Amino acid sequence: MSEDPRLYDGSAGAPPVPDPESAWVTGGVLFAGVLMLCQGVVAALQGVAALADSDVYGTVGDYLYRFSRTSWGWIHLVIGVCAAITGAGLLKGAGWARVTGIVLASLTLFAQFLFLPYAPVWSVLMIGLDIFVIWALVAYRPPAPGSAPDSAPGAALR
Repeated sequence: MSEDPRLYDGSAGAPPVPDPESAWVTGGVLFAGVLMLCQGVVAALQGVAALADSDVYGTVGDYLYRFSRTSWGWIHLVIGVCAAITGAGLLKGAGWARVTGIVLASLTLFAQFLFLPYAPVWSVLMIGLDIFVIWALVAYRPPAPGSAPDSAPGAALR
């Protein structure tokens, strides 16, 4: 039985590696770009709401990772703006956006974990979406230079 070398790493019992040219992976990167753009805008708005000292986020009792609302506001605002810019870069097929997206999704995942007491359902949802974004960006392999230029994830949107 011959195995496709693109799908398996050859070691016995190893799980299959996603085909970087499959529609799932390419579409996943496109969806990851849209998610990062939308999550970035929403996170920036969360930051503005926290900075405005509104009653959107209540006071949390004794919590090991407690920050002030102003701190959370700045954290969400900065990460949100960076995520929105990176999401736009992913949609344009920018090379820098893939690695930056992995780093930002990891930071957002960590920040949402620490933000759990303030918005538990929202934080768990965002953690799940961040895991998908990280998977999609790690599984994708951009086409080699000189090959089909329109096969970038955001090429259909241009």
